[in-house]
Amino acid sequence: MTDKDNAYLSEPMFYTLMALYSGEKCGTEIADFIRKKTCDRIKMGPGTLYTLLGNFLARRWIAELRSQGRKRIYGITQEGYRVYRAEIQRLKTCLRDAGE
Repeated sequence: MTDKDNAYLSEPMFYTLMALYSGEKCGTEIADFIRKKTCDRIKMGPGTLYTLLGNFLARRWIAELRSQGRKRIYGITQEGYRVYRAEIQRLKTCLRDAGE
């Protein structure tokens, strides 16, 4: 991540990138993926989700691939993939440091 990026991703940010890493999705599919993946621990409301998606679009971490009426389909970009993988490495380092 660059200096202008966050030092780390929040859980909603991380899981949103994870959802798109697993394949193209619309907002509802992203929210469902996160809810299922976290066993309902993280529930993304539309305000949080679409704020994140707008932020990710501006940072070019994701791209809007197509729209079907009001439904927008998003995919992760190379930059988004790089940020996602960097966060995975950061989390692995944290676990290693903790002796896990």
